Amino acid sequence: MSGPVASLNTAWFALIGVLWTGYFVLEGFDFGVGVLSLAIGRDDIDRRLARSAIGPWWDGNEVWLIVAGGATFAAFPLWYASMFSGFYLPLFIILAALIVRGVSFEFRGKRDSARWRQGWDWALAVGSLVPAFAWGVAFTDLIRGLRLSPAGLYLGGLSGLLAPVAIVGGLASLALFLAHGATFLSFKTGGPLAGRARTTAMWMSPLAGALVVGTAAWLSAGGSHGPGYLPAAVPIALAAGCALAFVIAAMLVWAHWEGAAFALSALGIVAAVGAIFTTLFPRVMVSSGPGPSLTIWNAASANETLLVMTVVAAIFVPLVLAYQGWSYWVFRQRLVRPAGQPAPDPPPRPHPVPGLHRGGRGAGRG
Repeated sequence: MSGPVASLNTAWFALIGVLWTGYFVLEGFDFGVGVLSLAIGRDDIDRRLARSAIGPWWDGNEVWLIVAGGATFAAFPLWYASMFSGFYLPLFIILAALIVRGVSFEFRGKRDSARWRQGWDWALAVGSLVPAFAWGVAFTDLIRGLRLSPAGLYLGGLSGLLAPVAIVGGLASLALFLAHGATFLSFKTGGPLAGRARTTAMWMSPLAGALVVGTAAWLSAGGSHGPGYLPAAVPIALAAGCALAFVIAAMLVWAHWEGAAFALSALGIVAAVGAIFTTLFPRVMVSSGPGPSLTIWNAASANETLLVMTVVAAIFVPLVLAYQGWSYWVFRQRLVRPAGQPAPDPPPRPHPVPGLHRGGRGAGRG
């Protein structure tokens, strides 16, 4: 294929979409588990099991965000500048939440105090909930349109980012990640915690799918199309595919096929991110005036820069994928409560918490 559709601008727009997809699929279940560790964890052992389930990977999964941001800065600097001018305060809040969340993994086990551990459990839950909601708001805003100046800078304030459709988009992303995280917990853990995660996944997955479809329908009602745009049916079909994937995932969880359910919920998130980027294309940031929308043409770096970046990406992206695949294989075992510990039926009984019987990185954290 030749012409503008096959250009490096299009290729890098697609690659950035892939990077965001990897971030939301992998960090998405981290966010969900972080919130659910407090919501469905009945005692300290349950919450430690939930933390240990994501312990080997949570920090590696955040690398996808760093790479996505770096690729955007290098390939589409005007898009990067506009997003940071428009989303400065929300991005700062997300960053603060991610920092608190990361610190909670390291500090939770530093003191033998129930109140200390409970405080860091709340830090993990809130630090996971905030970005899970805020990313949905941000990407919905990119699609619905923001007031941009002729230079491509955001002209509104924080209130301009919190339109009703953006709030629904944030709830959709939060529901997606909660369902994804619950499915992961039902697959990764055993015993009563897995049972509660299974119930959560069965109820949350259809709700997540409905919110995604509702957000897509709301955005498409006010959408605009022009030369080079993809047909409107493409993102709608992807949103519907996301909803269908999560509905089937709920059925698979009910049938105790948790591994297949987790794979399908991951596929649903892939479809949701695909709907976002196919709606945007060839724009990278939609403008509601007075300036024009940013596109893969007017926001991109020079062709020579994109060419050098393509060579670097072709070398290092496969290495990163191979390493992450290897780490997931190494830490694939299911986690269960230590032998002799009773099920945490409420109210839980206070007792010293023994170490979790599991080797490998992340096992001894908090």
